[in-house]
Amino acid sequence: MGNGSKRNQTREHLAYLAARLMAEDGISDYSTAKRKAARQAGVPDTHQLPDNREIEAALRAYQALYQRDTQAECLRQLREWALEAMDLLAPFNPHLTGPVLTGTAGPHSRIDLQLFADSEKEVEMFLLNRHIPYEAGSRRVHLGDRLLTLPVLEVPLEDYELALTVYQTDDLRIVQKHKADGRPVERARRAQVEALMAQDDAAAPDDSPEAIAE
Repeated sequence: MGNGSKRNQTREHLAYLAARLMAEDGISDYSTAKRKAARQAGVPDTHQLPDNREIEAALRAYQALYQRDTQAECLRQLREWALEAMDLLAPFNPHLTGPVLTGTAGPHSRIDLQLFADSEKEVEMFLLNRHIPYEAGSRRVHLGDRLLTLPVLEVPLEDYELALTVYQTDDLRIVQKHKADGRPVERARRAQVEALMAQDDAAAPDDSPEAIAE
């Protein structure tokens, strides 16, 4: 077996291990999952690590094979909660992003929303006035040609966790890119999330007694 084939097999194996960690252990960060997978497999060569797209493809395959029914139900519930959160945060033009939008979310996934405001303090006062607790943090994002550090407000609720990344109002016009591979970050307004859920409902098999009888 050539070195190229062996390297590809290693990447596929690591992608599977990383996907399983994300699906079963609730790891949400691709980099963390692939590093942990490499340690488990005893692979020190960073050149053999799969990229995010390979891991995402493996995650979708893993969920379809082992978590088909439970993952679909969990995803729909998270999207319903996302719609409620978007209604609450409507003054800040919320956009859904992350696994809840792309469809790879599991029971440990948080709901990632992008908010657009004049300042972080505006969002903080909004939450404080409604007695909604949060923890302030930050994250680095590629926005256009800039690498920025943006505020993130983490809101732990009873059934799920919200992560609110606060952008400047004018940032909505600028394309955000994934740090790992430069792909545009997917995001959706409320109406787009509703349309996505309706599309999923239409594609889902009907398991009702009436449908089975027919």
